[in-house]
Amino acid sequence: MIIEGLSKRIAEGIKRQVPDHKSSVPVLKHAIAIILNVLFIVVFTLLVSIFTGNVKQAVIALTGFAVLRQFSGGYHLKTGAGCIAFTTALFTLVSFVEMEIAGVLIINVLSLLLVMLFAPSRIERQSRIPRKHYVKLRIISSVIVMFNFGLQSPTLAVIFFVQAISLLRWKGGQAHVMDP
Repeated sequence: MIIEGLSKRIAEGIKRQVPDHKSSVPVLKHAIAIILNVLFIVVFTLLVSIFTGNVKQAVIALTGFAVLRQFSGGYHLKTGAGCIAFTTALFTLVSFVEMEIAGVLIINVLSLLLVMLFAPSRIERQSRIPRKHYVKLRIISSVIVMFNFGLQSPTLAVIFFVQAISLLRWKGGQAHVMDP
């Protein structure tokens, strides 16, 4: 409710200042809410990471997640505040991950399989990308995950895996593959 209320106040303020603007208050509110969500997640994650000493890993997690999510889509939490709290906690926890190269490889393979099967997911109402281009999004998402086979970053491995899991759509207890 905090993000929604703040977004609405800002959108109404914009509309008062520029009444002829082509975007309606609800459209402005939605766009502002997205910007505020991202801003709060980045700021809170970076603040926590400063105190934990994991700034580098937090930046890697933030960047890797955002880049992969841009092309692969994924599950969205119901509220902005829930998204901020969950994502900040997730990025903070992931910044502590350490693992051997074998673990990174296994998680990379699992992430790649999930992305190849399920990306893109849940982008129908959030993107204007025609369905005929979904195969390209799947390929780009796969290439992004494959990038970590060379880097071998534990942080990227885990964050890509979490993002890949968010692609799953469950129906009747089984993951449902969406045909692009």
